[in-house]
Amino acid sequence: MIERLLVKNHLSFEQIELNFKPGLSVFTGVSGAGKSVLMNAILSGFGLSQCEAKLVELDVNFNFDMDEFGIENEGINAFKMLHDKSTRYFINSQSISRKNLSQIANEHIKFLGAKQADEFENVKFLALLDALVATNEHKENLNELEKKYSEFKIVKAELDKLKSDESHIQELKEFAKFEIEKIESVNPKIGEFDELMAIKKRLSKKDKIEQAWAKAESIYECEYSVINALNISEIDTTFFVEAMNSLRLAKESLNMDELEGIDVEAVLDRIENINSLIRRYGGEEEALNALNKRKIELESYENLSFNKAESQKKYQLLQTKLDEISNLITKARTLVLKKLEKMINSYLKELYMQDISLEILPKKIDENGGDSINLHLNQTEISKLSSGELNRLRLAFIAVSSDILQNANGVLILDEIDANLSGKEAMSIAKVLSKIAKFYQIFAISHQPQLSSKATTHFLVEKNAEISSVKELDQSQRVGELARMISGENITTEAINFAKQLLHDLS
Repeated sequence: MIERLLVKNHLSFEQIELNFKPGLSVFTGVSGAGKSVLMNAILSGFGLSQCEAKLVELDVNFNFDMDEFGIENEGINAFKMLHDKSTRYFINSQSISRKNLSQIANEHIKFLGAKQADEFENVKFLALLDALVATNEHKENLNELEKKYSEFKIVKAELDKLKSDESHIQELKEFAKFEIEKIESVNPKIGEFDELMAIKKRLSKKDKIEQAWAKAESIYECEYSVINALNISEIDTTFFVEAMNSLRLAKESLNMDELEGIDVEAVLDRIENINSLIRRYGGEEEALNALNKRKIELESYENLSFNKAESQKKYQLLQTKLDEISNLITKARTLVLKKLEKMINSYLKELYMQDISLEILPKKIDENGGDSINLHLNQTEISKLSSGELNRLRLAFIAVSSDILQNANGVLILDEIDANLSGKEAMSIAKVLSKIAKFYQIFAISHQPQLSSKATTHFLVEKNAEISSVKELDQSQRVGELARMISGENITTEAINFAKQLLHDLS
């Protein structure tokens, strides 16, 4: 649930801070006071809307699924929206994109404002039917279906690949053979290219090196004269002798003889062949790995017919098993379909709406089975319903879901759900919301006294000299606000008595 809201510099609101309780919180006030502006600020803190507020903070008591975004849950999770030159979002002081924020928030926050029909997704209907069946046999069938469908997807992917390979198997075989022959014809060894390049470098300098040393060898002719001069001069000859010895060793270490007999053209050809493999595969080791891979592929192509037959056999067995399990699941769901229909219609009757009818139609089997739930409302498509009708239908579905699952948990945000309704219709919505409020924390804007009278907490939004404010009303203040909603600015005694009666009925 949302425990706290802080908004700064949002249109007519300079700063407000509100603390919320569980249950139904209703926001009332004259038109233009800022109720929708305030609700929009709440939504913007979850990335579900945009607003001009400089700051929106929300403290939420709920464990969100945020691991994939690298965010850890805290005792109270802090959501923040900052708006300056750009808009930034944070959860527990960690920056997050609006898209990811809204994805996280949607787990807990549900906004019934726009004409959305996500409550009527097939998977949600199926979940309710499965919960109504609630037998161990049905649960085992659902688990077995999910397991077998996972296996089926893997086998199907393998079979599809084999069929695809089969359509151009000759081309694949020729390509594999070509690559095998190319690599084997070169038969590279790891590190061979670097060794050959070193030899090439030495070969390219061989003549120059030999010519230079031929000229340098004249130094040996002066060696005796230098030693003699040093002796006559009574200078120790050790340094010179050691230098000459080092020079001889250096020349010997060149070992130019090993380059004799090397076929230069053969070295260059070998370098080019290995280099072509390196350009294609990245290195000698990668080329050898590719060789092994192509050999394995070629073997699989040779065994393609056998592999395909085996995969088709597995595919058919799994398909048959899926059909069997799906049929059992469909039968069980069919037995409780009318019960679900009756539960929804019970709420729709309370909301002064026509009955719906449900039917199970076959569809392609997936992890949820082969059932598609079709909803009919007096031959009218859901997309053609008015906003008021759609939201009442959504409320009925949410209420039934709460009754069946008994584990609903979240926040419902309603934007004038009772607008343009009669008093009895508004009261019906108020009563249904009171039931749902056992499972959800609900925020609602209302212009009707019926819904407002059922609130756990009643907030009044006022505007004075272009500045909006919000305050929580006590019991006596609620009587006055309900009376205003009943009779307008000129509050009558009858309106006050009716407001007291509404609140008395609540108690």
